[in-house]
Amino acid sequence: MTETTQASAGQLDRATPGGQPPTLLRRHAAGTESARSVLFTVLGELVLPTGGQAWTSAFIDVLGRLGIEEKAARQALMRTAADNWLSSERVGRRTVWRLTPAAERLLRDGTERIFSFTAVAGDWDGRWTIVLARTPETERAARHMVRTRLRWAGFGTVSPGVWISPRRDRAAEVRQILDEAQLPDGYLFTAEYQGGGTLTAMVERAWDLAGLAAGYEEFITEFSEPAGADPLALVIDLVHAWRRFPWIDPGLPAQFLPVPWSGTAAAGLFTRLHAERAGDARGAWRQLIAGT
Repeated sequence: MTETTQASAGQLDRATPGGQPPTLLRRHAAGTESARSVLFTVLGELVLPTGGQAWTSAFIDVLGRLGIEEKAARQALMRTAADNWLSSERVGRRTVWRLTPAAERLLRDGTERIFSFTAVAGDWDGRWTIVLARTPETERAARHMVRTRLRWAGFGTVSPGVWISPRRDRAAEVRQILDEAQLPDGYLFTAEYQGGGTLTAMVERAWDLAGLAAGYEEFITEFSEPAGADPLALVIDLVHAWRRFPWIDPGLPAQFLPVPWSGTAAAGLFTRLHAERAGDARGAWRQLIAGT
């Protein structure tokens, strides 16, 4: 799912006294943008594999379990439809929302990326993808777009306008970024290291591995002992918290990573929890949309 947010993904408040449903922390529950981000997780995790459509009331219900108010949920639906990811149809006094073909493609691609990500490159061939993308100081919008999109594609920068990644499957994404930015000086290469400074030093300069490790450790702490009986809230929170990592982690080969690497443990935890809980969550979602 390429619709992303720079904020940390939502987390469940594990304190649920009196049997109250878990909710997102306040900083994630407030506002339409945060609601829209969680909505995309719901679309990919629940709506896409269960027929591609749902009533407004179903969305309000599941988002409400995550602390998102009805007004924000409705606004998120309308904004997502305005961007042509959803279509709507009035049926009596109710509205059914359907994924558009573009949304289905987007979500399938995002799902593949999220669930195939392991935080370590296991099949690296020693070649690097290199992007030269210099933008004039006057083209601030293009500079921001290139910088943001390349970072979310897992690229690191070793000097101004020079970006690197060990991933060779990012070429099509990079070409799209360069085309949309309309850069007069944008180039894409693959290359092998031949000498000079150490690759380890280059990697440390290009990526904040300590910050990335801290994010993985936070994920592990949050989900090592998941609480709450609501499978819908738990699974959406789990996927929403995980889905940013495949976009910000370059997927470096093990030789450039600390030992032990917290990303490996986090990926294993995500895979295990999702396998254990996703079936119950989708079953609960099917009951919800049937009931509404």
